[in-house]
Amino acid sequence: MSTPLHDRFYDWLRTPPGAYLLDWERGEFDRSVEDMFGYHALQLGLPGLRTLHTNRMSHRWLVLDDMAEVQPSEPTQRATLLSDFSALPFPEASLDLVTLPHTLELSRDPHDTLSEVHRVLVPEGRVVICGLNPQSLWGFSQRRALFYQRFGWGAPYVPDAHEWMAYRRLRDWLRLLSFEVESVRFGVYRPAVESAQWLERTCWMDGMGARWWPIFGGVYFVVAVKRVRGMTVKGRAWRPVSRLMGAPVSVATSANSTRDNTENKL
Repeated sequence: MSTPLHDRFYDWLRTPPGAYLLDWERGEFDRSVEDMFGYHALQLGLPGLRTLHTNRMSHRWLVLDDMAEVQPSEPTQRATLLSDFSALPFPEASLDLVTLPHTLELSRDPHDTLSEVHRVLVPEGRVVICGLNPQSLWGFSQRRALFYQRFGWGAPYVPDAHEWMAYRRLRDWLRLLSFEVESVRFGVYRPAVESAQWLERTCWMDGMGARWWPIFGGVYFVVAVKRVRGMTVKGRAWRPVSRLMGAPVSVATSANSTRDNTENKL
């Protein structure tokens, strides 16, 4: 059986706001991974979102931490593996692309998961991450609902994951692991409402939010590249030997030779 947390989160993705979220993320994944080349690609978690659908790598896998997450009605990638996300069954530097659709939020140890992704990626390999943004209208509604829940009132807007990781914190983790952020985009600017009717009425906020408050979208989408720094030899630099230039040299003559030359002239 899958964990109750996963069950609640996956059930929420079938609601109108969950479908709105997945629709935006699906478009971002399709555009981003289409032109990423290599041989081996991997998706960690969330089988309902096919993040590698448009990618053309010959080997693509879906890794889950619980096989019960696979629903018969949901299409998945070719191969499905069962593994702990912090101990992937792949050798070091063997994958060209790894996607993390809300994986860090649902992971028991997100930092270990990200470190394992760094291990299995080849140099210049890419990781694509999407996550819920706590600095947004959705994040504000979530924090307010969790506060009221302490007194037995209501329920959180999004079933509470282990943690909503702020983009700045994720960026610091990526830099610590020698990742370089290649691009970041924010989306999902409509308010935290439940009904499809109100989501439709507030669709104008997507355009306004992208223009006027871009970093406060309900979800962020990050593409990062694994950089491997080259060795730098420190020490005194050796200078090349300069070419010797010809120069006139004065030659001292002896007294005898000077006297002989004088006698010859006479």
